[in-house]
Amino acid sequence: MSSDSAKAYWSENLRIIMTYLAIWFVASYGCGILFVDQLNAIQLGGFPLGFWFGQQGSIFVFVLLIWAYVFSMNKLDEKYDVHE
Repeated sequence: MSSDSAKAYWSENLRIIMTYLAIWFVASYGCGILFVDQLNAIQLGGFPLGFWFGQQGSIFVFVLLIWAYVFSMNKLDEKYDVHE
């Protein structure tokens, strides 16, 4: 892999990571703490949505983000021909 290709790969990798970290931040901190009062007006399974995000939702979002990251990185590896 050339130096320019390696820099482009790393740049795209960082963009993917920052995007998923921002989503995780909004789901865990935003929905679990900042927007909890607005979300509590919505019920999910008999529980307020803000409570659900604080207890379980952010964990589910995190697991989904792990799967999305794996998919994104596999695609990126193929794009730059560094896959297995």
